[in-house]
Amino acid sequence: MCLLQNIKNYFFLLLLALPIVTSIAQEQINFIEIKGSVVDASNNDPLVFADIIVADTNIATITNTEGEYSLKVPKDHLNALVNIQYLGYADSSISVAQLRNNSDVSLKPTFTQLDEIQISRPKDAETLVKLMLGKSADNYFSNPSTMTAFYRETIKKRRTNASLSEAVVKIHKEPYTNKRRDAVTIVKVRKNTNYSKLDTLALKLQGGPFSNLFADIVKYPQYIFSEDNLSQYNFTFDTSTFINDQLVYVVNFKQKPELKIPLYYGKLFIDSESLALTSAIYSLNVENRVLASELFIRKKPNRVHVYPTEANYRVNYRNSNGKWYFSYSNILLSFKVNWKGRLFNSYYTLNSEIAVTDWEIAKEKFTKPGNKDLILKPTTILIDEASGFSDPEFWGQYNIIEPEKSIENAIKKINKQLEKDESQS
Repeated sequence: MCLLQNIKNYFFLLLLALPIVTSIAQEQINFIEIKGSVVDASNNDPLVFADIIVADTNIATITNTEGEYSLKVPKDHLNALVNIQYLGYADSSISVAQLRNNSDVSLKPTFTQLDEIQISRPKDAETLVKLMLGKSADNYFSNPSTMTAFYRETIKKRRTNASLSEAVVKIHKEPYTNKRRDAVTIVKVRKNTNYSKLDTLALKLQGGPFSNLFADIVKYPQYIFSEDNLSQYNFTFDTSTFINDQLVYVVNFKQKPELKIPLYYGKLFIDSESLALTSAIYSLNVENRVLASELFIRKKPNRVHVYPTEANYRVNYRNSNGKWYFSYSNILLSFKVNWKGRLFNSYYTLNSEIAVTDWEIAKEKFTKPGNKDLILKPTTILIDEASGFSDPEFWGQYNIIEPEKSIENAIKKINKQLEKDESQS
């Protein structure tokens, strides 16, 4: 199967569909919650997607697009250290007690000595990428693991939020040494959608958390690039940087100009010692609007032309005792919708992110739960759930990504509109 067909089968698709409603009970345990921000020490700019990790545990969260975070720590970990890490910055380690008193953290940029890099790194960027792909079995988890993750999905029409979905999920992560697909089950979920804001076009994201999992280049290279199709890309070195106080090579990649099919371009961040992929930021080439549209559009009205204007992806990995694992991915898709007979076009933005907040080596083989509604499939659309946004304790002990102010405001507006619609019906 060719690379283009893989992309078509397993990335976000645009659908018209009716909502399905369910509810999940919540649990309560003893924990403390710390809210704060992470900024650049030199200019106070927010650091987006910075890692906040409780040392000697697998508990973690990340900052949102405003550099803000919310970290929930069990009370029996009050003496633990919290490590704050960000690409290109020196790490910071702060005790839980200190972080409770001063939750705002400043990180200092780390500068690279280029002479040292040029001595040790491979001369050819493509050779480095081949080495990175070839060492995946050595560098990443070789045992199945169970991950707790927070998933968020938003849909906007122009600047107006129309749909907000959030879920805590369990990822039953298969070892990187085999090709079996990961499994996903729902723990808790809530969703608010105001379809009147979507201009009669009900946008749905097929795949939900699976689409973000498939952005894991190491586990699913067939959807982006593998050793078999590296010849379709040009690879070059960029300026190296540091992550977690470790030197990281930066490789640019882009499809060869003579290829007209939509492939990817972006940056790979590769650990200089282990040659493990630590992070990747990449985009799909959408210049060919017809082919790019075919990759995403599953179903649409006959009177509508829809094509993507951008498709951006990000994936991050963390290290635990010398082994790397998937920790975060973000997908941002923008679409232009042209209705025949209408004067103006519509623009929609679909954004999803998933963050692993805890994990453990699986004690036994994954077996499907009895409640089939809790099991997600790559063809699943995240269920609609109107409850939960009015309950500040909805997530209980689960670590989540702190909502941006724009999302919080959107939740309030959508709730008010839904209440108004219900009162008039």
